[in-house]
Amino acid sequence: MAALTLGQLFEGMKAFKGADQQVRLFRPWLNMDRMLRSALRLCLPSFDKVELLECIRRLIEVDKAWVPERVGTSLYVRPVLMGNENSLGVSSATRALLYVILCPVGSYFPGDSVTPVSLLADPTFIRAWMGGVGDYKMGGNYGPTVLLQQEAQKKGCEQVLWLYGPDHQLTEVGTMNIFVYWTHEDGVLELVTPPLDGIILPGVVRQSLLDLARTWGEFRVVERKITMKELLQALEEGRVREVFGSGTACQVCPVHRILYKDKHLHIPTMENGPELTLRFQKELKAIQVSWTHWGNGIHFCSPEKVSPEHLD
Repeated sequence: MAALTLGQLFEGMKAFKGADQQVRLFRPWLNMDRMLRSALRLCLPSFDKVELLECIRRLIEVDKAWVPERVGTSLYVRPVLMGNENSLGVSSATRALLYVILCPVGSYFPGDSVTPVSLLADPTFIRAWMGGVGDYKMGGNYGPTVLLQQEAQKKGCEQVLWLYGPDHQLTEVGTMNIFVYWTHEDGVLELVTPPLDGIILPGVVRQSLLDLARTWGEFRVVERKITMKELLQALEEGRVREVFGSGTACQVCPVHRILYKDKHLHIPTMENGPELTLRFQKELKAIQVSWTHWGNGIHFCSPEKVSPEHLD
């Protein structure tokens, strides 16, 4: 009998049905790139990204009747890869089990509204660290976070703001990337998110928001470290406009409160619209149901056969 070995990882992406009844995956090339990176890091057998994506496309084609049509709904796609050896031991896997789960999902937020979340920022707990595997999408990064999620709920918070280092750097929100929209101390309006320095998961929606914002060219878009000291100062000086998380499940999720060192910090995201959060939500929805909506660097898995050149 085969035994599961140490290596296991997964991906998460969504398929959307447009008004033309065509079903499209949102930027799946990025998921394939990330999944292969994770497999190599865990010493799992490699795979052909184009071939796997074509298999996923054909699977969705078979089950396309399960893709919901209502606004905000989608088909969640979960590829999984895990070692599947005939022996027990601490070593690299020579064989692995690869499968894909499909599941229809409803809208994360009802209608066109967005519901803000509150965050527990406790520097005692660390999600990832330099030299670790925080920038890979594997189950081992998520299981240990459940306990603090429960602690956050006991303290009246919905999610966890993961901090890192002695300067309490903002890294992620629950399982989402984090963004701050503010007037920087130099007086320039900017959107900032932590850099991909080995701690941050390279989220597909994260990259999409950066691509969109840079295309607009209306404010500065940067990837750099953000500390709680900087955020506290900006809040005191009234420079913070919005704080939000981004991820496959919610797309964009506003933040309205942070519990940090037993103090409740009010984040004025909702008082400011939330203008940018809603704009991102609207743009993403339009793009996801019509791959021709915006051809400026965001690519999709169209209903046609996958081609290798898409993965350049």
